[in-house]
Amino acid sequence: MDETEQLLEQVADRVRNSARRYGRALPAPLGAGEIARAEGIIGFSLPPLLAGLYTRVGDGGFGPEQGLLPLDRAVGAYRDQRESGWRWPEGVLPVADFGCAMYACVDCRSRTAQVLLFDPNPGEPDLAWSVDTPSLAGWLRGWLDGTAWFCEESEAGDAYDLELAPWAEFRSRI
Repeated sequence: MDETEQLLEQVADRVRNSARRYGRALPAPLGAGEIARAEGIIGFSLPPLLAGLYTRVGDGGFGPEQGLLPLDRAVGAYRDQRESGWRWPEGVLPVADFGCAMYACVDCRSRTAQVLLFDPNPGEPDLAWSVDTPSLAGWLRGWLDGTAWFCEESEAGDAYDLELAPWAEFRSRI
């Protein structure tokens, strides 16, 4: 079993245990056809790990903060943002709503599927983009083990101490 398969199993186990504990059902996983349809709309492929979350675990509702967005909502948010005045970068898919107009996003064109934080609250597009985690796998591991800044139990989550590096590729991707 490779690293991606192990991580998908760990996420699926946590999601199943959480759903049992809280007695709530999550959306069913998507089929390959639904992934292909979404990719056709947005014009790029989902990284294998992200596609695996949607096809093996469920169509959103689990993960950090309010959970992974359902794929159709992520696609809709991408299209809306691309048409907004924020000069949304190509290939950057919002995957989780962190509230206050902030999104965790996956750079689907990066080799590692790095996770970016979009925070428009400073009011300047050049300041809105930061590198949250160098890879989607690392972002998920941080959520699983409770060490990511967005985890309630993490000491790294103190908003006053959070300083993420600016995303250097922003200008070249708009």
